Amino acid sequence: MSELMRTSRIWARAGLLACGLLAAAAAASAQVKVGIVDLQKALQETAEIKQAEADLKARFGPRQEELAQLEREIAKLQQEAQTNQDKYTEAAMSELINRIQLKQRQYQRNSEALQDAVNRERQDILQRVGQRFREVLKKVAEEKGLDMIIDASNLLYSKPALDISADVTAAYDKAYPVKK
Repeated sequence: MSELMRTSRIWARAGLLACGLLAAAAAASAQVKVGIVDLQKALQETAEIKQAEADLKARFGPRQEELAQLEREIAKLQQEAQTNQDKYTEAAMSELINRIQLKQRQYQRNSEALQDAVNRERQDILQRVGQRFREVLKKVAEEKGLDMIIDASNLLYSKPALDISADVTAAYDKAYPVKK
């Protein structure tokens, strides 16, 4: 019986210790101030990113329109080949198919070049803005007395009151106003 009592006491002490540790952890976590930021949304809402997207559209819009025109030409030639398949000689059909293939290769090259150029520009913008954004996040955290800021994309749930995305976007726009 004494062995059973000793084991019971050990388990009781372990249980009390565990409860104490849980209570201490709960008290410590209650003191941690957390802010939640939807980084993607907050970045996209900055005036600088909106301006950069508008600049990209203006800069690369003509090339995009050239691609669209080339795509229409390819579709027209393909339609011509399909509807006149029985009317054209073998040589004429072969020449038409060669023109289609040439335009398709041109479209592919131009499309890849455009996509590469746009991606490089976006990467440069995001790198510049991302570095500034981290500085603003730190400043907002210090102003609000936050111990930690968590990206909303990694959360399953948080109280809406913890979301500081709009505050961070406003602070960014204030710190880095867009030159018009």
